[in-house]
Amino acid sequence: MRLEVSCDDRIGLAREILEVMEQHQLNVNAIDAESQGYVYLQLPELSFEELSKLLPILRKIDAVKDVRTVAFMPSEREHYALETLLRTLPDAVLSIDTKLRVTMANDSALSVMAHERDEVLNQPISNWVTGFGFQRWIQSEQVLPQACRVQVQGSDYLAEMFPITLPEESGDGLALAGAVVLLKSPSRVGKQFNALRNEIEGFDTVLAQSDKMQAVLEQAKRMAQLEAPLLISGETGTGKELMARACHDASLRKDKSFVVINCASLPDSVAESELFGFASAPGQPVKKGVIEQANGGTIFLDEVADMSPQLQVKLLRFIQDGCFRRVGDDEEIRVDVRIICASQKDLSDLCQQGKFREDLYYRINVLNLLIPPLRERVMDIVPLAELFLEHYSQQLVSPARQLSAECREYVRNYAWPGNVRQLKNSIFRAVSMATGVREVTSEDLRLPAWSENFGYFDQEFEGSLDQAVKQFESSLLRRLYPAYPSTRQLAKKLGVSHTAIANKLREYGIGKKRK
Repeated sequence: MRLEVSCDDRIGLAREILEVMEQHQLNVNAIDAESQGYVYLQLPELSFEELSKLLPILRKIDAVKDVRTVAFMPSEREHYALETLLRTLPDAVLSIDTKLRVTMANDSALSVMAHERDEVLNQPISNWVTGFGFQRWIQSEQVLPQACRVQVQGSDYLAEMFPITLPEESGDGLALAGAVVLLKSPSRVGKQFNALRNEIEGFDTVLAQSDKMQAVLEQAKRMAQLEAPLLISGETGTGKELMARACHDASLRKDKSFVVINCASLPDSVAESELFGFASAPGQPVKKGVIEQANGGTIFLDEVADMSPQLQVKLLRFIQDGCFRRVGDDEEIRVDVRIICASQKDLSDLCQQGKFREDLYYRINVLNLLIPPLRERVMDIVPLAELFLEHYSQQLVSPARQLSAECREYVRNYAWPGNVRQLKNSIFRAVSMATGVREVTSEDLRLPAWSENFGYFDQEFEGSLDQAVKQFESSLLRRLYPAYPSTRQLAKKLGVSHTAIANKLREYGIGKKRK
């Protein structure tokens, strides 16, 4: 039986309650006074008559407000909730004291160690878990969480160790009381990772907290349901392929193939056969190109700006007619695929320079998305860094780390010319090269100095103000000319004479007709 005594806080109250229990010769099995305003008692089972006599006496004690029976005490509920959690947890969990003796082991741990509970408790953990210096860790000046590979009964496991600390009596610090050891088998880690990959797909894979990126996601979600060609633009490393894959996963084609072709890596000699396939000798199976293999799905043409002129013609015809011929074959093949292209270069500017076909540009630019650079989505930088930090800490079985306050401010203000890819790589480098357990600092990222318009400053900048001005002028005019393709229109836009603009366009070679 459990009693709940609601009361005011008063010195000596618990002693008076226990004196009443002693006068009635009732054994108190347990007392819980941790909840402010309540005292809980665990007593032997009482008859209704005995209880009717006891409760009024307890209520007469000074500062006692009421007494009633309850099903359990808070400490019991906490104990059994923890016990249930440990019993049902599929991972092995051990608790050890400061002398490295096992004080608790759940059912999964007993199964891993292949011993009964009474054979494990109060025994050194080194009897079963090897490959980690528990003694050195527990005796270190600062005991911090650790993760490493260990061996249990000859098998590899991922072990995560967490110190158990209790407040010191002086209230000035924490005293080490032992540690909790969590063991995961490689298969268990693999299953969790695969489950995570299967559950997170589509636009859930894209982190977007900034207003700019959220607006892009809203556009992308609508475009994902359409069948028209999509052009994704953005600087290097902004996540164009990730966005393309998310559009595919959110479309009606998600159960079909998503084929990625990097146009910059295709040699001209094999590019056509890779895309469209080629006819084989009699009796030999035909070689299907990636477009044919992706029938029903999506083809992602990355860095489409680097596609050769000959291949641009072939791609244009395929987009127009939906059919193609294999190299060396006269038979036309019709397939159903969606085309998504990506480029970090300004295709409109390349069209102006005669380096990219205008008719192809208009064909692939039916729908378009512009992925903003990381420096324009500052709110996303720290969350992305923390995501990569957690991912690589687990992947490299490295102690869990956090970004220092100084590092957070640093990554927010850095320009990130390589965008998300550069951030990801810098976090990987910091985790892989770190020693010990500490916060990640800006020095750990080892990022070179960078300035927009001038690039990296690995050495002191050498150049003149005039060179810098001309570089800016050229960049600005190249961006504006496609929208204002005459000297008078452009001059009016910029507020200068058309003669001055004409001279600048001639100087920078902008607007020349293709030969």
